[in-house]
Amino acid sequence: MSSALPTAEDLGAIWLTLRLAACTTFLLLLIATPLAWWLARTPSGWRGPVAAVVALPLVLPPTVIGFYLIVVFGPHGAGGQLTQALGLGLLPFTFGGLLVGSILYSLPFAVQPLQSAFESVGRRPMEAAATLGARPLDAFFTVAVPLARNGFASAAVLSFAHTVGEFGVVLMIGGNIPDRTRVVSTQIYGHVEALEYTQAHWLAGGMVLFSFAVLLGLAVLNRRMARVPA
Repeated sequence: MSSALPTAEDLGAIWLTLRLAACTTFLLLLIATPLAWWLARTPSGWRGPVAAVVALPLVLPPTVIGFYLIVVFGPHGAGGQLTQALGLGLLPFTFGGLLVGSILYSLPFAVQPLQSAFESVGRRPMEAAATLGARPLDAFFTVAVPLARNGFASAAVLSFAHTVGEFGVVLMIGGNIPDRTRVVSTQIYGHVEALEYTQAHWLAGGMVLFSFAVLLGLAVLNRRMARVPA
C-alpha cells in the first residue's frame, strides 16, 4: 500500500517545478515586455505574423513543440551545434532544455496580457510625457509601466501557473529524470503508470487547489489594482 505522505521524489519534483516556474516567469517578463510593447504600438505589416507566431503554443499540441525543440537543439540541429560551440552542451534532457521549452510554450500567456495592457494605455500619456521632455525610455518606465501594472501582474501569475501545469513539452524535451527534469506533472504520470493512486491523488489534488488559488487570487488582485489610481 502506498503511503499517504509525499515521498522524497515527490518533494524533489515540487521543488524543481517551482524553480522552473520562477525562472521561466522572470525570463518571460524580460522577453515579453518589449515584444508586447512593439505589438501594441507598431504600424508594421509584420505585426500580424509576429502575433500569430506568439500565439502558436495556444493551438499547437505540446508534443509538436517538444519534438521540434529536440530536433533544433539536438546534436545535429542548428541550436544544438550552437550550444555545443558555446560550451553549453546539449539542452535536451537538462534543466536548460526544460527552461527553453517552458519559455516558448508559455510565451503567449505573458505577451497577450501585456499587449492588452499597453494598448489600453494609449498614446496620449506617452505624448504628454514627451512634451514635458521625457525621453522614450524614461516615459516607458515612468508612465507606461505603472499604467500597465495589471497586465504585468496577470502576465506573471499566468506564466508561473501555466509553467507549473506543463506536461507534454517538459516530457518531450526533458524526459522524466529524477532530480534533473522530473516535475510535478510527470511525477503524477509516473505514479499513475505504477498504479500508485494515493501518491497521484496527493499531487493532483495539490495541483487542483493551486490552480484554483491562482485564478481566484488573480481575480482579486486585478479588482484591487483597478481601484488604485495610477
